[in-house]
Parts: sequence; C-alpha cells; structure tokens
Amino acid sequence: MMTTVNTVVVGGGQAGLSVSHYLRQLSVDHVVLEQADKPGEAWRNHRWDSFALNTPRWQSRLPGVRYGADDPDGFMPRLEIVANLDDMAQRLPIRSRARVVSVARDAASGDYVVSIDDGENIRTRNVVVATGLYQTPKIPELGRDLAAGIRQLHSDGYRNPEQLLPGAVLVVGSAQSGAQITEELYESGRKVYLAVGRAGRTPRRYRGKDANWWFARMGHYDRTVSELPSPRAKFAGKPHISGTKGGRTINLHQFARDGVTLLGRLEAIDGGIIKLKGDLHDNLAAAGRAEVEFGKAVDSYVASNGMSAPAETLPILRDGFDQRILTELDLAATGITNVIWATGYAFDFSMVALPVTDGDGFPIQTRGVSAFPGLFFIGLPWLHNAKSGLIFGVGEDARYIADRIAARCVGAIDRRACAHVAQAHTPSAPKRSRVTTKWADRAMTLIWSSALSLMLDGFATYATGVYPTAQHNPPQADSAVVSADATQSRE
Repeated sequence: MMTTVNTVVVGGGQAGLSVSHYLRQLSVDHVVLEQADKPGEAWRNHRWDSFALNTPRWQSRLPGVRYGADDPDGFMPRLEIVANLDDMAQRLPIRSRARVVSVARDAASGDYVVSIDDGENIRTRNVVVATGLYQTPKIPELGRDLAAGIRQLHSDGYRNPEQLLPGAVLVVGSAQSGAQITEELYESGRKVYLAVGRAGRTPRRYRGKDANWWFARMGHYDRTVSELPSPRAKFAGKPHISGTKGGRTINLHQFARDGVTLLGRLEAIDGGIIKLKGDLHDNLAAAGRAEVEFGKAVDSYVASNGMSAPAETLPILRDGFDQRILTELDLAATGITNVIWATGYAFDFSMVALPVTDGDGFPIQTRGVSAFPGLFFIGLPWLHNAKSGLIFGVGEDARYIADRIAARCVGAIDRRACAHVAQAHTPSAPKRSRVTTKWADRAMTLIWSSALSLMLDGFATYATGVYPTAQHNPPQADSAVVSADATQSRE
C-alpha cells in the first residue's frame, strides 16, 4: 500500500514532537511515526524510577506544552517529563507501532519513500529523522566472560535496587547515569564498586546560582559544533551532576568517603577475576580539573562583568586518592552478584538508504539540513550547538527545520497541504561576551571532553575493540572500559 503526505517525521520523542508542533503551526501536512506504543518511549520505559532531569525546569520546557505554575529552578522527575510529552502529543498527528525500516529517495522525482514494517510505503517530499543518537544499549563484549550467575543490566534497563540480586554491585561507568545509579545503590544499603572513567565534575550550585545558569549566562550553550576541539568531542560523556532530591553535587571522593570502592577502568575478565587498569587516580584528577576550570570561568565572568555574587570556595575532597589502586577484583571474594553497565549507547542510521553519515556513523548535516533536499536530522548532541541534544535547545532546532520544510512547499506533492503556510522566521542566536570566551571555552573543553587526547589516539581501533561492529559506537574516551586495541574506552 502506498500513501502520500508532505512530511514524515521518524521518531516520537521530544525532538520529533517539537518538529511536529511547528509544522502544525505552519499548516504543513505531516505525520509522526513512532515505533513504540506511545511517544516519549525513552523517558517512559528506559529510565530508572527515581530519575530526574539534570537541567532545571527553566531549561526543560517543550514548545506547545501547557505548563502551570511550577518551580523554575527545580528538576522534573521522570513521570512529569512523560506527562508533558503526552500533553504535547495529544494535539499532533502521531502513529504509534509504526517502525520505519527504510528511507529511500526516488532520484527522478526527488521524493522519498518511507517503508514501515507492516508493509506500508509512504511517499513524501520531506523526511525528518528524529531517532536520536542513544538508540541501542551498549554492553562491552567482555561482559560475555562473566559467570552465568552474575546478573547483568545496562543502565537502560535498571529501575531500582530491588530488582537486583542480593549482594554487592559493580557499576561500570561514572558519567551521569553511572554516578547517579551508584549513589542510589549505596544509599539503599548496597555495597558498590564503581569503575571510573574520565567524565568531568561540576558543582550543582556555585556562587548562589545553579551551574547551568552560569553555563547559559556565559554563553556555553550557544557554542556551535565548529568550536569543538574535534568533531569527535561531541561524543564525550556528560559531567557528574544530578537533579534528584532537588539537585545535588556528585563527587566521587564523597562516594569513597561513604564506602564506595572506586576502581580504574576494566581491561578484561578472566574467570571470576576482573582485570583493572591502574588509572583510578588519573581519572579522579581529570574529573577534578573540570570543576576547577568551571570555578575559574565563573569567577572571571563575575569579575569582568562587575556582578554581585557571593564568594565561594568549592570543597576539596581527596578520599578517592586515599584508596588503594586495585588491578584485580575477585567477584566471589567481594560478594559481587550484579553488574550494571553504564556504558552508553550505539547508534545506526543505515535505514536511510543514502550516503548521509561520516566515518563515525554520525549524520552529515548543517543544523539538521542534509545535502539531500528534504532530508533532515534533529535531536542529536551538537547538531548545531551545545544545547541541540538537550530539551533546552530542541525547540530552536525544530523551528529552524520546520521553517526549511515550509519553504519547500512550492512544488510540494500536495500543494493544498501548504496553502496556509506562515512566513518562516528563524530566531537569531544570542552572542557571547568576548571577555569570558577564553575561560568559558577552556572550562567547557575540560568538562565535556576531558580525555580528548586519548580519544584521538584510540578512535581508529575503537569499533573493533571491546564493542561489536554491527552498529556505530560513539568513541568515548571517558569510558570506564579499556578498548582491547587502544588505551581508551555513552547519554
């Protein structure tokens, strides 16, 4: 069966729904195809129960959602995020249980044919791929070497401590998911071992304001992808920080003080023995440097702009450095019965039957616009700028893409679908203060890609090392797993 529509949006998460919202405003005929039962599947069924956004509410508002009175500096729990997406979706043309298996282009007409797994084909003038980057949970191949009695979960499947077997837990990965899950587990009374990567650390609040307020004020979120030290830096893990319980600072040294055993990165598993790299202290130092640079950036900004902000000295903890560096971990002797892999996600855009990805498998585009007329991408980290992968920035990118689609209505398959298209408007991006650019850039480079040199050295062999090669695996130098072929190792 062949049907026709002006635009197909593939994916019903916040990015796809945001595009749909603006297309609806512009009176562009379209449909959103979502493979799950309901939109917002990632938030609905792929986050742990106590999950809360790490961005404050003022950074977490979606276009078209009817927000009531709330706490702008608070943090949305998972169910509130789902409720907001449901509110947004009820006014949009969404088809659930519609898994797209291919997107092909008719070279003669320039139209696209979107094929769904039920056999239906949709001819369309525009396609917006909004499947995101975090598609398939990534578990290292060395996980196969664990004994059958060990319960293994990816952070994607973790819900709460009660679902685990009695006994201790090994968490592999110390970026946002791994750190937050570790905190929940040891606060529930579990003994936890944490394999630490090089993700940076930022305080939740500093000098009277949330860290994200400072990032926004200093212009960090407006940094474009061209300002990254390398295109591969967009794959770096996010810094330790938490929005749970009103927002909290996460510090691995505090974990050590509270009884968590910190470990270096995993190298191998031999029987019931885990081989560890002796880089724990180096990784802890890398996390600490990011926090120091953040403080310097804020202090410089406050001074150069004559701001009134209370002076503050960040606490210096060193408990992790006092722990002995282990090179082996005996699972039986330590009572470890569970392993949680907080090791990120693989992605795959091969359903688009066109040469649209680079050597890393990442879509080739400029602010979501590909080289193929009518083919767009959205909802990716650093699609355009630092906030593109966040709810905070998805609305701007969605409006930009919707405007480009509206501009293509001349010559559309169904001209009536675009008869009432409003005049496109592209919002201008705010400019950063030149005074603070140096400190802000230095801090952000450390925070978001603190182990970039390792990434560049080891990336070429990454895909053939620890992880399978069927899908693209973002090269995360801050991973807590060592590549089998390189000295380096995600949301």
